[in-house]
Amino acid sequence: MPDERDACRWVGLRTALTAFVENTAGHQGSGHIRPLHWYVACRLVVEGGFFPEDIKPHPPFRSQQRGGRWRLLYDPAAADSAEQTVLGGLKTKGVDVVVAKDRVGPVVAVSLKGTLGAFRNLTNRMEEAVGDCTNLHIAYPALVYGFLQVLRGNREESGCPRNDIAVFSGERISDAIVRYHDVLGRLAGRNDLRDVTTRYEAIALLVADTEPPNVGQVLAHFPPASSPLAMQRFFQQLYEQYDMRFVYAAPPLQSVTRRVAWSLDEFSTEATTILQNLDYLPRLAAE
Repeated sequence: MPDERDACRWVGLRTALTAFVENTAGHQGSGHIRPLHWYVACRLVVEGGFFPEDIKPHPPFRSQQRGGRWRLLYDPAAADSAEQTVLGGLKTKGVDVVVAKDRVGPVVAVSLKGTLGAFRNLTNRMEEAVGDCTNLHIAYPALVYGFLQVLRGNREESGCPRNDIAVFSGERISDAIVRYHDVLGRLAGRNDLRDVTTRYEAIALLVADTEPPNVGQVLAHFPPASSPLAMQRFFQQLYEQYDMRFVYAAPPLQSVTRRVAWSLDEFSTEATTILQNLDYLPRLAAE
């Protein structure tokens, strides 16, 4: 049985990234990356309008229809830590966050990778990223697949070994990370289910600061806002590609696939505080 302490929680991006950079679980554990899984799962519900019941890991919400409106209820007891196993063209794959629809199958998936150091080895990991993308797109060509890479923004003044430094003096980004950014950019932007299976629909690259008072903040200057890997683009690309493939292109299925707008009227004080401090806007119905 999964440890209930690992059940999906509603956290903001900075909280999730702080857990990542502090890495209290140790290099061999997954506790430092798991809050980012929670962040993605919850954002797909609150901002994306996907039903929490369709997502693994199950976020701490329940959906309820009343009077023609969909209510989003904050319910930590509904959350779990289960990972979805997806059928691939070559092998099954456990994916960090998955949205699956009845009668349709997996429609959105997000894989997350976190790197704490040894940045010169980043490009060696591209084979795995390409292989995962190809494997799932062979079995599900319409799947909207995102890849979110997070790097620990170790600074030169921290005294880290040179290979572990992400940010040098003058805010200069490690050459190894810049090269990785450029390679990743070539794997992003799959805009049609007939496009090559080796590309992701969306990719984002985040560098999380490690120095007070900015611990857990995303570096604002890298990637630049114009980059195809900028976080501002990531979720919007997922939503746009999902709507094009599963909603607009398939009107008979819209009762199953349509993303909903929420009526948020049963939130605890804790949840309301989280809602007020989000780095994204909830998808709300007009009252």
